[in-house]
Amino acid sequence: MSRNADLVARYGSPLYVYDLDRVTAARDALLSSLPENFKLFFSFKANPHPEIARALRGDGERGCLAEISSTGELTAALEAGFHGSQILYTGPGKTYEELRTAIRAGVASFSVESPTDLRHVGEVATEHGVEVDCLLRVNSATSSAATSIRMTGTPSQFGIDSETLPELMPELSAVPGTRLAGAHLFSLSNAKDEESLVGEFRHTISVAAGIQRETGLPIRLLDIGGGFAAPYLSPGERPAYPNLRAELEVILDEHFPGWREGVPEIACESGRHLVGDSGELLCTVVNVKESRGRKFVILDAGINTLGGMSGLGRLLPVSVRLDDDALPEGADPGELEVATLAGPLCTPGDLLGKNVRLPVLKAGDVVSIPNAGAYGMTASLLMFLGRPAPAEVITRGGEVVSASRVEFVRKYS
Repeated sequence: MSRNADLVARYGSPLYVYDLDRVTAARDALLSSLPENFKLFFSFKANPHPEIARALRGDGERGCLAEISSTGELTAALEAGFHGSQILYTGPGKTYEELRTAIRAGVASFSVESPTDLRHVGEVATEHGVEVDCLLRVNSATSSAATSIRMTGTPSQFGIDSETLPELMPELSAVPGTRLAGAHLFSLSNAKDEESLVGEFRHTISVAAGIQRETGLPIRLLDIGGGFAAPYLSPGERPAYPNLRAELEVILDEHFPGWREGVPEIACESGRHLVGDSGELLCTVVNVKESRGRKFVILDAGINTLGGMSGLGRLLPVSVRLDDDALPEGADPGELEVATLAGPLCTPGDLLGKNVRLPVLKAGDVVSIPNAGAYGMTASLLMFLGRPAPAEVITRGGEVVSASRVEFVRKYS
């Protein structure tokens, strides 16, 4: 029996498998690509599993901090061992109740997206008798590198439009319960290459320096966002950034010459790059059928398990692999056919890929979808059609560390 078939026999199918060795390797490689005193936030939205977050936090000074945007992610961060002082709370729609939960838990740093958002944070901080640090998230009027997901330069629910800041600064500086601590700019996600990433960081840092000059915003912490890439649901290697450290040092020396002494502190954030290649989704072929000249391979994993982000155009085509040691004797592992990859749900929208080149598959085969450690289960339609959530297995050194499953429980009040 193959390793994947054995895991499925033990824990069920579909099944996410995460490798903590790959998680820590990604963290260490990215930290080595950044200037030595950079802070690195892990974006929990990519994968909030506490075991993964705990591995990224590490035990030394060069571990990750936590960037969260919900009380669910706050719970996961606390379970992973992060203290409130190590958490940055972000997001455009923070409610009073979640702000109360966060501040009671010791969270003292927030990224705010509008004057109203800042006032809400201040009201709850004052209610609890504390003052909290707030980064102004800025929606720059311009942008630099091209990307699959643009986060700035357009009308947006994210950030305060940069051209309005000079007029708003007196109001923003006077909100009780808050202390303006710096700026947060997040321009793009999943940069296409290192040149694009450096270009965006150069633009971001230049914009932040201009804001400081024009508005007097105190910048003790500058979060320049992310954009670090990773392959998604298809074969490929996590990209390296051999020139990034030197490029960032030159850019920061020009715009913030005190940064080497920690004035300001510089941070960036990453989700997919840190965890994307740590995971794979194991699933089982339920049926193979022909319909009017087209072949359909139906899996037990559909958009409830994997496809919730398909509206952003990031799913097609999914790649699946059949373990060589699971092939029938004499079968050609390189033999491929074209088929539509479908899930088991009772909706025509449950498609993972159209006209995908697949191994020749039959019912009962266990297949794996690679690079599914980020935006996999956490970005899926888990409750749709009431199927149970897939199990999640954590491994280290090839051995299973833990196995768990998210359960849905209806509570009546």
